[in-house]
Amino acid sequence: MTQELFWMLLTVAMTALFWIPYILDRIATRGLMATLGYPDANTPPQSPWAERMMKAHDNAVENLVIFVPLVFAVQATGVHSGMTAGACALYFFARLGHVIVYVFRIPVIRTLFFALGWLAQAILFFAVIWP
Repeated sequence: MTQELFWMLLTVAMTALFWIPYILDRIATRGLMATLGYPDANTPPQSPWAERMMKAHDNAVENLVIFVPLVFAVQATGVHSGMTAGACALYFFARLGHVIVYVFRIPVIRTLFFALGWLAQAILFFAVIWP
């Protein structure tokens, strides 16, 4: 397995687990049966941090749709390098950092982590376009 695929699979697994904290908060704030049912007008809201976690998770999924095809393009074209492997590792840690600072409501650093993730995607794109 290439380093690019390794980091992509780690990123996919991490993104797949981001829902767990906010579901646990939903159980804590609403109770298990209300969580398993459908929300209505009387359903209590989630904790503010859990609402931010849901938004961070949505953002991670939205960006995964860009990242995964770029990694597959690197695989298909065979342009593996230390730079592409490093970009995939950077993407993983940028997305992890983005979620953490989003949940803790740290505005400037959140944007920095988002930009690092975008930069990692740009590196992969240009590695494929201009090998």
